[in-house]
Amino acid sequence: MIRYLLRRAGRAVLLLVAVSILLFLLLQAAPGEFLSDMRLNPQISEETLVALRAEYGLDQPLPSRYLHWLESVARGEMGYSFAYNLPASQLLWPRARNTLLLTIPALILSWTIAIPLGVLAAWRRGRWSGRIFSAGTSTLLAIPDLLLALLLLLLALRTGWFPGGGAVSSLGSERFGDRIWHMLLPVAALTIGALPVILRHIRAALVEALESPFIRAAQAHGVSTVRILFSHSLRAAANPLISLFGLSIAGLLSASLLIEVVMSWPGIGPMLVEAIISRDLFLVIGAVMLSTLFLVLGSLIADLLLYVADPRIRVR
Repeated sequence: MIRYLLRRAGRAVLLLVAVSILLFLLLQAAPGEFLSDMRLNPQISEETLVALRAEYGLDQPLPSRYLHWLESVARGEMGYSFAYNLPASQLLWPRARNTLLLTIPALILSWTIAIPLGVLAAWRRGRWSGRIFSAGTSTLLAIPDLLLALLLLLLALRTGWFPGGGAVSSLGSERFGDRIWHMLLPVAALTIGALPVILRHIRAALVEALESPFIRAAQAHGVSTVRILFSHSLRAAANPLISLFGLSIAGLLSASLLIEVVMSWPGIGPMLVEAIISRDLFLVIGAVMLSTLFLVLGSLIADLLLYVADPRIRVR
């Protein structure tokens, strides 16, 4: 098991390095920089701009800047924000915590709802309830995440039952109930957006498992329906569903960045948009790298679950 995890972790580290190099190349090729707007100000001299470029390291070649950034990552800083004049990590880790406050409950809720519904839909395939299931998931798939978030915001504004944005009711308010109240709509948007894809995959995997010969043999021997569905069939369909679990983490992370911006949730999404607009190089890189890190950790969790669930992987 240790060798398996070390091999997967090594691939994850290589992926993070490749993403960081690609980010530096793309941002280098993008027009403009953080100091571009200052050039339009006649009160700022060219000597001042040259000094600022030297202070921020923008006058150095790309390989040197990348190596300096790796050194800052080793120190836990993840570069330096030009706009805030602070290490990027001090800005990003609180935002990352807020992003996880949305994605983790949404992940748990979506799978908790999807597994029994998907199993029931597979068992009732071909009947009127199965047609309603297909129509419902197709409708949810057709609704973009942006439209879903806007509809929930409209519900909050029209009814007053939910807050229209933010994370707390007032400055300095950190009560548990207040935070949960503000999380309800963003988590609901993420959960509803993730449900149809997970439901369809669970139904497809269970339908294939239910048509297997050993399931028909279990039915012939009088094994109860509940045991067939939730023990034998679900276990037979576990491998593709565990892989889907890792992919659903990526989907929730990407959707959360958009929903955070729309619903004014102080996560990584709004800070990433702000950093891109201001061309805050290391803040952009840090935000993308943190999102990639969460994706890699989700993939590692899925690999570990596959290792536990499938003895063929342990033998191999």
